[in-house]
Amino acid sequence: MLFGAAAAEFVRFCAVERLLSPHTLQAYACDLNDFAKWLPARTGVSVITTETLKSYLASMVSERKLAMATVRRRIACLRCFFRRREELDRAVNPFMGWRLSLARRKRLPRALSSSEIALLLSGFRRGLPQDTPNVLEVAIRLMIATGVRVGELCRLMVEDLSPEGSSIRIRGKGSRDRIAYVGDLGLRAALKWLARGQERTDGLSVPLFTNPRGGGLKPQVVRRGLHAVAQQVGIRRRVTPHMLRHSAATLLIEKGVDIRIVQRLLGHSSIATTEIYTHVSDETLRLTLERADILGNFAAL
Repeated sequence: MLFGAAAAEFVRFCAVERLLSPHTLQAYACDLNDFAKWLPARTGVSVITTETLKSYLASMVSERKLAMATVRRRIACLRCFFRRREELDRAVNPFMGWRLSLARRKRLPRALSSSEIALLLSGFRRGLPQDTPNVLEVAIRLMIATGVRVGELCRLMVEDLSPEGSSIRIRGKGSRDRIAYVGDLGLRAALKWLARGQERTDGLSVPLFTNPRGGGLKPQVVRRGLHAVAQQVGIRRRVTPHMLRHSAATLLIEKGVDIRIVQRLLGHSSIATTEIYTHVSDETLRLTLERADILGNFAAL
């Protein structure tokens, strides 16, 4: 089988059987297409060897000088692809026996400080009737409170919200559902208000968050709205929905919440992914050092 045909079959398999998200499917298709362009025309899967993969790796790192995060993602995609071919064709997996070790840069998550979150939430329009929530504000509050991803938020349905608004079912990555709990009474009331409005017109199997035309809210709309509000209140750096997810995890860790609970809330399959949030935030570090005032102890000497 030619590599191009096998790559298309793999993406279909991931969509239909693994039920991966559209974002993940797009990334897989992009990575496989990059490898296909690098290969000679009409290359068959069976002729791809470990040496072929090593040459592709050298091309990405030395010749094209791609970011290591991109290199790691493309190699991981090819690992999954050849594992699938091994299962289907009982073919030799070119990754077998190759002890590949790529440098991993450990990046701290980009989270908002408490003061930035307060500033962000103060930036929404006022003058609305008390029982008429701003949809974008409710969405942002939910992301801060639960760490829900923007794609997951836009997939929420009215039926996912409990009647009292205290819990919500999240359809996570890799077909892993989880339950997020809403402790804030104001946020509960706003979610129930949104659900009632949708339920009256369309029933339960409809999006919880909608645009002014009644369609489901799109991730790009949330991104643009969040960026606009952040600029309006004077936050200079670019604020993204994923920063709100990082902020939720960081704030919970700082409050002493057990890391296993944070893992469940965020929907991480491995606790190793959650452990990056155990770093001490810069703001906490600054306040702690100010209170310690080491040199102040010597002022009277």
